[in-house]
Amino acid sequence: MNHLTPYLIGMIILGYFAILFLISRLTGKQNDNATFFLAGRKTHWVWIAIGMIGASLSGVTFISIPGVVGTDGMNSNFSYFQVVLGYLLGYTVIALVLLPLYYRLNLTTIYGYLEKRFGTTSYKTGAAFFLISRIIGSSFRLFLVAMVLDQFVLGPMGIPFWATVAISILLIWTYTQHNGMQTIIFTDVLQTVFMLAAVGLTIFYIGRELGGGPLDALVMVHDSDLSQVFSFSGGWSDPNNFFKQFLSGALITIVMTGLDQDMMQKNLACRTLGESQKNMLTFCIVLVLANLMFLSLGALLYLYADHIHMVLPAKSDQLYPILALQYLPAAVGVAFIIGLIAAAYSSADSALTALTTSFCVDFLGIEKKQATGGSSDPDPQESPSGNVRRFISGHPWIFNGPQ
Repeated sequence: MNHLTPYLIGMIILGYFAILFLISRLTGKQNDNATFFLAGRKTHWVWIAIGMIGASLSGVTFISIPGVVGTDGMNSNFSYFQVVLGYLLGYTVIALVLLPLYYRLNLTTIYGYLEKRFGTTSYKTGAAFFLISRIIGSSFRLFLVAMVLDQFVLGPMGIPFWATVAISILLIWTYTQHNGMQTIIFTDVLQTVFMLAAVGLTIFYIGRELGGGPLDALVMVHDSDLSQVFSFSGGWSDPNNFFKQFLSGALITIVMTGLDQDMMQKNLACRTLGESQKNMLTFCIVLVLANLMFLSLGALLYLYADHIHMVLPAKSDQLYPILALQYLPAAVGVAFIIGLIAAAYSSADSALTALTTSFCVDFLGIEKKQATGGSSDPDPQESPSGNVRRFISGHPWIFNGPQ
């Protein structure tokens, strides 16, 4: 930590965002609704599969999953991997059942299915629940990362916590407001690489500190008591029971991915249904391996803490930040900060784009207005952020109350 001052960490974060802004400029050759919503449905499935890893593994996964490995209760040891195995079943259902449905109806937001099947009331209700749930979920994910930034970076500079959150949201809006999904797909690829690289580098250095290499470190994890995966003996009352965890993983995936506009919007950006299905099945396999990396990292964090006789923090979420920034070499601290930012923003930026898409399509009815060709239609070349500003300017009661 002596080498990683708050100001140095702040410069690293600014450099990271400079790269994101550069990607936004390079991908911003087109600026219309089709590009913002689904990147024109022209993106190769490989890029989407890689980027979805970053969007799925939020800051919660980056910090909390490794931290919970050495605790007691739900998801202790490697029992969380039982949930991850359930993901495979869930993603298979999405690829073979839901994706063909969405593509057959040529949807921009998946809640358009509700209108065709059940009517306008169900359609608006489903979209509204998405807006509410995504705002709450993304807020909690961003809060966890903002808490770390406040403790180690901006707080020591005298910047209040509310300003840390405001700055974080403003940065996301700045590089996503014009190009939307066209930018998100490629920034998510970069963020996935940074996140997994941070985990791999940490595993490498901990292995070296424990007197071996990364393979030796993984052998230590395998031989430790922390590597227990399956739990059958405790019965249904056991929070880590295999059948409960496996079924939970499958259902969580179907609900939180297959029925979530944020995650499915990337799949709908593929050129064809076949490419979208290949993306989904490839992504789920890579996601399983990525989660195995996070669990291995968690076990190594506890083994290393025991090796240096460190007193464990009261909150398991703090274990990885403390070790990375205060005990391990500066390179690990840098990788941790970049990985944490990547994990947080790959989830938050896609959520902001999905929220904008749902609001514009499901509530403003931009696509329907363009289809009718009325004189009051939004400009098809205008970005959705401009359409939202235009809508608000014509409806001042949104912020000022009924006139």
